[in-house]
Amino acid sequence: MPTARESLLNAAAQAVERRPWPVVRMIEVAAAAGVSRQTLYNEFGDKAGLGSALAEHRTAVFLDGFQTFLRARRHDPAALSAATGWIVRAALADRVVHAALTGCRCAGLPPHARAPGQLVGELCACAVRTLGGGADLDTARACETAVRLAISHLVAPPAAAPAAAGA
Repeated sequence: MPTARESLLNAAAQAVERRPWPVVRMIEVAAAAGVSRQTLYNEFGDKAGLGSALAEHRTAVFLDGFQTFLRARRHDPAALSAATGWIVRAALADRVVHAALTGCRCAGLPPHARAPGQLVGELCACAVRTLGGGADLDTARACETAVRLAISHLVAPPAAAPAAAGA
């Protein structure tokens, strides 16, 4: 059974997927989590505290998922290519993570504390640790290239393919 904190963070994540952060109400988050509003305030202090905790939580879940994904492919020569796709899919599925990776300071989302460059560093360090190579400069460069390629797809998605003639 999740703790009150986990329930509140999950409820806040669901709320921000449905509505812009400025209109998410604390009482609605508490009710969705099945706790009192006082419990929410005791846990996070205020809405800014909840927003910061939400951004940090969603980013931590993303980083854990990335590491789990890489561990399952540690011996796969195409692991970095697959990781690029995983990053894009995961960020497209979570607006908070997408904003953190791209540096978007969107009015509809809670602010995030980590800079995109910090997340790139964390993703790269995770990839190097998980896939091996340690201090191998080629592995580190390949990991950074894969991560930055994924982020470029988030910032400037590929154009839709033109419709086939006569279709």
